[in-house]
Amino acid sequence: MQDKTTKNLPMNALSEIPEPNADAQHVSALKKDGSHVTGYQLSDGRILDKPEAVALAKQGGIAGVGVAHRNGNEYLKSLPDDTENNNLSHLPSVTQE
Repeated sequence: MQDKTTKNLPMNALSEIPEPNADAQHVSALKKDGSHVTGYQLSDGRILDKPEAVALAKQGGIAGVGVAHRNGNEYLKSLPDDTENNNLSHLPSVTQE
């Protein structure tokens, strides 16, 4: 059994949890350079670089994600919901031509 502190650890890793707009998109795939995520494909087909996607998420344009920081860089992270198959790490990769 997890105590409240342990259960909230994934949520505590997020620096910002924007409220999504009614017409917010979802992340449908990851744009990668090797194993490094460089951007996100949205449910409307647009592919945004990481900074563009973070800015859109902060404006409420992307649902189901929060903003996290690592090594001074911001990136999107799935909101914890006890379901692993909708995590960003489980999404397919796309290439942008």
